[in-house]
Amino acid sequence: MDEFPEFDKKVIEALRQPLEDRVISISRSRGHMNFPANFILIAAMNPCPCGYLGSRVKECVCSMGQIQKYQHKISGPVIDRIDLWLEVPTVEYKKLSETEKGEYSQKVLERVVKARAIQTERLKERNKYYNSEMNTRDLEKYAPLNNVCQKLLNESASKLNLSARAYHRLIKLARTIADLAEEKDIREEHLLEAFQYRPKNLNHF
Repeated sequence: MDEFPEFDKKVIEALRQPLEDRVISISRSRGHMNFPANFILIAAMNPCPCGYLGSRVKECVCSMGQIQKYQHKISGPVIDRIDLWLEVPTVEYKKLSETEKGEYSQKVLERVVKARAIQTERLKERNKYYNSEMNTRDLEKYAPLNNVCQKLLNESASKLNLSARAYHRLIKLARTIADLAEEKDIREEHLLEAFQYRPKNLNHF
């Protein structure tokens, strides 16, 4: 979904159930139907209507009221249902012609496949495949936190006023980060990285 806040607010809010339950429920006078909706949502948005809030190359021309109205179209409950939020800064022109390459996609793919296999093996007795499918009881068993991590999570959640949904999603994300690093236990650095994927510039936080 490109230009995410430009969609009608009712459309955006309608994503809450399928993102949470992986089903779409349709109720009509003649009955009720559930349809499977297990999908990956990838959405993009500007920081403000003009697109230059926080830019180092051009000044934002939006008023504070315009910025708040634009950002508030993405509600807290919708934000909490999206695991990863990444800021993508403007790329300078000189960097577009640089030949330096990052990690090859094949290497990334291999690491992802291995991490998914680890999750499937871990959760097989629960008939689940991925960390995202874990409920709170599963988290206690398959994603326990040591005392240091638990303290870090609780203190940070309090400061950021996180919802219970966001709190548990952070644990799932930290568990996934640990799996990608082939670590048996969730470590402090995995949790800190998970916190980095929380939205930073939306006015809800």
